[in-house]
Amino acid sequence: MSLRPGSRFGEVYRSGRRTRRGGLTVITAPGSGDLPEVGIVVGRKVGNAVRRNRVKRRIREAASRVSLRGGTAYVVVASPEAADVGFGDMVEWLTEAVGLDAS
Repeated sequence: MSLRPGSRFGEVYRSGRRTRRGGLTVITAPGSGDLPEVGIVVGRKVGNAVRRNRVKRRIREAASRVSLRGGTAYVVVASPEAADVGFGDMVEWLTEAVGLDAS
């Protein structure tokens, strides 16, 4: 489920707990509802629009393969390193970041 509205996105981004693995930073906070909420940030430092959109698509697919906890909001922030990594490594980074946050 997408993290909307923008005010909710900003609230999670500002006050959530950050965990960094590889080229991804995962920010987590308590969510609303039973489903996990996910927002993705890929800044201009990652590359042009085509490259940024590719990174976003890959993060969305990686998030669908990782077990995300219901009732939690996630913001995934990609660094330029995320554009050049293999998909398996991206899934591993996301899995580790989400798993480490469970503590």
